[in-house]
Amino acid sequence: IVNSFQNLTSDLADVINSKKGSITVGLPPMVGAKFFPKIISDFTSTYPDISLTLLEVGSQEVQVGVDDGNLDIGVVMLPIDESLFEVISIINEPVVLIVHPEHFLANKSTVALRELKDENFIFFREGFTLHDRIINRCIENGFTPNIVFKSNHWDFISEMVAINFGVALLPQTVCQDIDPKRVKILSVIEPNIRWNLGTIWKKDRYLSFAAKEWLKFT
Repeated sequence: IVNSFQNLTSDLADVINSKKGSITVGLPPMVGAKFFPKIISDFTSTYPDISLTLLEVGSQEVQVGVDDGNLDIGVVMLPIDESLFEVISIINEPVVLIVHPEHFLANKSTVALRELKDENFIFFREGFTLHDRIINRCIENGFTPNIVFKSNHWDFISEMVAINFGVALLPQTVCQDIDPKRVKILSVIEPNIRWNLGTIWKKDRYLSFAAKEWLKFT
């Protein structure tokens, strides 16, 4: 009954304040920087009276924020528990390996994950789902990765590879902006690691006008 009353209150507010409102969206940093600038620009131009707040944190923190109501909508790495969240898949692509041009693997086009057991890795920090997923894949292939540096930013990670500080695994799209003269990009096989992202919101929670329009844009 309380939830129904809150939803009715929100619904009435949407009717009274047509095309007004607020929305808080959680985005992993490299997702926001790479995919959302135009969406944000178009959205704010179309709905100048809607207050849009973006919070850049890792997928795990986004999921917690959507679950506890601090975020209206979030973008996370899939899969997640779909009994709790509504999910729309928006990106599904491979994770690739980047190495220094003088690395012994640089002349190859593909590499098996087990070939990297003696490498120094540069990782995303804890809180990023990709951090845990890559570690788990390495363990499944017989080794624990030697992580020498962690960062929240893909461009900083690629710079560390460019100075031959280690190797890194990054989503394919992110690597399109990296200078091919400074790093080499290799496909990873056995296993193929996917970067599958989805927009999520909490099941059975009221979606405001602003949130619904954001979903249409994304």
